Amino acid sequence: GVGKTTLSAALASLYAAQGRRVIAIDADPDANLAIALGATPEQAAACTPLSEMDGLIEERTGARAGARGMFRLNPDVSDVVDRCGLDVNGVTLLRMGTVERGGSGCMCAESTFLKAFLSHVLRERDDTVILDMEAGVEHLGRSTAESVDVLVIVVEPGARSLQTASQLHSLASDIGIPAFAAVANKVRGSEDESYVRDRIGDVPLVAIVPESDAVRTADKEGRSPHQVDPAFDEAVRAVAAALDDLEG
Repeated sequence: GVGKTTLSAALASLYAAQGRRVIAIDADPDANLAIALGATPEQAAACTPLSEMDGLIEERTGARAGARGMFRLNPDVSDVVDRCGLDVNGVTLLRMGTVERGGSGCMCAESTFLKAFLSHVLRERDDTVILDMEAGVEHLGRSTAESVDVLVIVVEPGARSLQTASQLHSLASDIGIPAFAAVANKVRGSEDESYVRDRIGDVPLVAIVPESDAVRTADKEGRSPHQVDPAFDEAVRAVAAALDDLEG
C-alpha cells in the first residue's frame, strides 16, 4: 500500500515516453501493474502469468508444470518477452505469477522456468527492466541479484514502513544487490518529509513524492498515473534521474 506499483507504472511510462524499450514485470501476487499502466480490463485479463503457461513450460523444460522429476534446468527463454509480452501504452508487460519464494527449496518445472526467465531478462537484454515486487526480495536469488542495478525501496511517513525499509535494505545487501534508493511517497508536507529524512537510515533518499488527489483518482478509475499531476510527474522525473546516476 505504500505505492510500489504506482511508482513502477509511472517510471515505466516515463522511460517509454523517452524512447526506451521498457519491460515491466509484475512479480507481486496481488498483480495490478497492468491497470496502473492504463490497460483496459480486457488487456489485463489477457496477460496470463508465466507460471500458468503450462504448455510453454512443458515445451521448454521437458516436464509438465508441477513436475519434480527430470527436467531441463536451463530452458530456452530467449523469446519469452516477444512471445508473451503484452504492449500496454508502449510498455511491454509480463506477469510472473506465483510458484515459489527464492531459496525455499522448491525445484519444479515452472519455478525453474521462471528463474531462467528472470535471469535472462536481467542479464542478457539491454532493455530498461522494472520489476514490481511485493515487499521483499523473495523473487531474487543470489545468482540474479547481482544483475539488478538498483533496488528502489518505497516508503511512506510511518514507523512500520520505515522499519520494513531497514529490514529490506539489510536482506538485499546480504544477497548482493549493489545499489539502493529510497523514495518517500504520499508525503503531505514538510513535517512528513522531515519525519522520513530523520529515520530513513543508510538508504539514500532520492525523491519526495507528494500526496496527490489526481493520482488517487486515476488509480480509482484504472488509469495510468503518468501525466495526471505535474508535481507527481516532477517527482517521478527526479526518481528516474537519480536511478540513471546510480546505474551509471
